[in-house]
Amino acid sequence: MKNTFFIVMALSGLLLFSCKETDKKEPTGQVEEVTTDNFDYNVDQFADIRILRYQVPGWENLSLQQQKLVYYLVQAGLEGRDIMWDQNYRHNLTIRKALENIYTTYDGDKNSENWKSFEVYLKRVWFSNGIHHHYSNDKLMPDFSKEYLQELLSATNTTLEGAALDVIFNNEDSKKVNQAKNVDNVALSAVNFYGPNVTNKDVETFYASKESPNPEKPLSYGLNSQLVKEDGKLKERVYKSGGLYGAAIDKIITWLEKAQGVAENQAQGDAIGLLIEYYKTGDLQTWDDYNVAWTSATEGDIDYINSFIEVYNDPLGYRGSYETIVQIKDFDMSQKMAVLSENAQWFEDNSPLMEEHKKKNVVGVTYKVVNVAGEAGDASPSTPIGVNLPNANWIRAAVGSKSVSLGNIINAYNNAGSSGRLKEFVHDDQEYELEKEYGQLADKLHTALHEVIGHASGQLNPGVGETKETLKNYASTLEEGRADLVGLYYLYSPKLQELGLVEDWKKVGMAAFDGYIRNGLMTQLIRLNLGDDVEEAHMRNRQWVSAWAFERGKADNVIEKVSRDGKTYFNINDYDKLHEIFGELLRETQRIKSEGDYEAVTDLVEGYGVKVDQEIHAEVLERNKQFTSPPYGGFVNPVIVPKMSDDGEIESFTIEQPATFEEQMLMYAEKFSNLPAKN
Repeated sequence: MKNTFFIVMALSGLLLFSCKETDKKEPTGQVEEVTTDNFDYNVDQFADIRILRYQVPGWENLSLQQQKLVYYLVQAGLEGRDIMWDQNYRHNLTIRKALENIYTTYDGDKNSENWKSFEVYLKRVWFSNGIHHHYSNDKLMPDFSKEYLQELLSATNTTLEGAALDVIFNNEDSKKVNQAKNVDNVALSAVNFYGPNVTNKDVETFYASKESPNPEKPLSYGLNSQLVKEDGKLKERVYKSGGLYGAAIDKIITWLEKAQGVAENQAQGDAIGLLIEYYKTGDLQTWDDYNVAWTSATEGDIDYINSFIEVYNDPLGYRGSYETIVQIKDFDMSQKMAVLSENAQWFEDNSPLMEEHKKKNVVGVTYKVVNVAGEAGDASPSTPIGVNLPNANWIRAAVGSKSVSLGNIINAYNNAGSSGRLKEFVHDDQEYELEKEYGQLADKLHTALHEVIGHASGQLNPGVGETKETLKNYASTLEEGRADLVGLYYLYSPKLQELGLVEDWKKVGMAAFDGYIRNGLMTQLIRLNLGDDVEEAHMRNRQWVSAWAFERGKADNVIEKVSRDGKTYFNINDYDKLHEIFGELLRETQRIKSEGDYEAVTDLVEGYGVKVDQEIHAEVLERNKQFTSPPYGGFVNPVIVPKMSDDGEIESFTIEQPATFEEQMLMYAEKFSNLPAKN
């Protein structure tokens, strides 16, 4: 299950900001150095995307050995970049290599509308790590013709033909991940986790026959492989050295070995050693051993996420997407927020869960605010703002978990400018002022509570299988909604003030409730085309939480649907009662997870989280037309540049910022293209 909290939508309802128009220049090969004093967070804007940059606070306080560790881990992550592209779709690398060759060698008319459309399409493909939208999963359709692309191919002596060319323009493989009900989700998903002719039934039957050596510690079968049919028989192609993606994995291993040599302590070094062994063997027991060691390695200022981890891109929730995040501890904020993990047992004991679903001993929940130093794979360019790992329920219960909030990413969003959307969609001045004064704090605390308390809370009933088995394609949205509800329930609690995290718990909670309901019932709809169902798991969970609460409180007019001057608003009339409703829903979602109640999760998600009120959706889209800022944001990564001594040793580093998005993408293509077009 994926436990990354991807609200790139709003640190104040929505992470939606205006952006000044930027010139779309060709890469110059030059790097723009940006200082703290004049730091410009904005890089580019195109289609529905806004590109930002982020700073790396605390870098200058690290020792040279620590800086080397960060550098080696970042390089290891980038070496696997191509893996994510191939996982997303089987033709992605073929298409990307062709488009990049056109972009860098074409010397024809670059002022035409067709060429400008080509540039935008390429940037969209770069941003999504492939030809399917990073969030909606819909195929990206170009605003130029097949004939024009063929002209570019001919003019640059670039080869792109057959299915890889045709699919850019036709209706084939239109959905990367298809989560629709009553369809063969595997067969109808373009994601490259499964070979042709593999079906839902094939997957479920194949893994039903797998038995873990220790049933109390189930292995994550399918996490690191592609499942294909050969001569009618199902077979796993394992990601490992000498196996699938071996060429990239070998380079990852090289950098990880360097990182192990400069580890901050024995525990950290031992964990990296196990990760290296996992990459060499693809052994899932080694993966679990690594996760236990990694979770236990809590000392040091540097940490990282690396490997095949989150399962959102698998319609059935087995296979992990490649991702890396390298992190430097934010000492001040981590100390302030550590109080949450220190009180994790209190939160569990006082939750509205059924007693049999509460953990009697919440162990090993560590929480840190960190500053990102580099990301790759599924975490880049679109990044989470918080992460809780590992995902295995038994490791969480026995050893614990690590939760982090990506402080400099959140800070970049907060400082990149405001869009004005807030004023359009709030019900009244009171709601607006609450959001302005308390919204950012409420969102930071919600992320922390979601990750530290939410994902760590609750337990499965004895004998109930993993949620990917019991709740199937609804497992991810149920888990994210459950963690959201934990955060919402405790945001409206005097305990936060008692712990010194807020000065006015009630106003912080009110701002949090306002923002969540406003987003879940209205503003997140700007991300959908009129007529679309909600398919992305996080969008689904925000809608089913909000819609269920709205319906549950109708009799008491807890949340009022207001129509004024032809516009719709949702106004919370009774925050105390809404707090109770969130508690009821939290209790029910934990029951569903604990009991593996597939019928109930189907009713919840399909009944409240999938279908959209078309009148409200049309209205939201119309009201949103006045705003030019895109609904999605992502980042270029800072470039860590080593300075070498005369004897070839690293003696120092500088951190530089890419001047443009395309500059970074082309640099990555030149330095980290480690896989063939077909794998």
